[in-house]
Amino acid sequence: MPVDALQWSLAQFQSFLLILMRVAPILFLMPLLGSRNIPALAKIGLALTVSLILLPSVKMGTAALPQEPFSFLVFLGAEFSIGFLLGLAVKAIFAGIQMGGELVGFQMGLSLAQVLDPQSGTDSSALAQFHYFAATLIFLAVDGHHWFFRALVQSFQALGPGEIHLQAGLFRAFTTLTGNMFVIAVKLSAPVMAVLFFTQIAMGILAKAVPQVNILMTSFPITICVGLVFLGFSIDFFLPYFRSLFEETGRELTGTLLPLMQR
Repeated sequence: MPVDALQWSLAQFQSFLLILMRVAPILFLMPLLGSRNIPALAKIGLALTVSLILLPSVKMGTAALPQEPFSFLVFLGAEFSIGFLLGLAVKAIFAGIQMGGELVGFQMGLSLAQVLDPQSGTDSSALAQFHYFAATLIFLAVDGHHWFFRALVQSFQALGPGEIHLQAGLFRAFTTLTGNMFVIAVKLSAPVMAVLFFTQIAMGILAKAVPQVNILMTSFPITICVGLVFLGFSIDFFLPYFRSLFEETGRELTGTLLPLMQR
């Protein structure tokens, strides 16, 4: 297909808009790209570039494209819904990773030390930021973004323009995905939480045995030090766990969510 937009036919321009409406939500919800620190013009330019790259490879029958403006708006809304649902599935995974950091930070007593989250523009704990940035680096290191771009291309092969049909199982799939956020959070925080739990028990016993010791003031540095030490020990498990998590998410996008949108 010619790249010069001035030489496009109406069908080519419609195809480009449909691809753009599916690509844009995924890019805006993807990790790193969804940050508020990245200018909106850069995100729009990337979405336009990716849509232009996909345009020659996406096969759309010109007969299936609507001719009436209202019908075409419905098609655009359907494409936006597909991209939004796929992007939301990716966003939920990283939300679970951040939640794990929030749990650890709360247990360590660092929840009062809030910093500005560049992704959402709201305050979050330092450990939630650490978990998120570690997951983002591993996501890029293991080419996780390639898996989601591959899922995006496969979505065009499985679902043509306007072919979305939301089945009842899609709600259950997203309910399961939302529940997995808590599973991910517990798995990430479990080692440190368990150690801190026994640390608190030990300090409680010490408070009963030696009442002269001010356990309240002593517990803060001990809890933080123990938590940071065992957090460092658990970092070795981040790479294999995040890799399997991203691979599983990529398979769910194409193997579970997309079939639930087909007729």
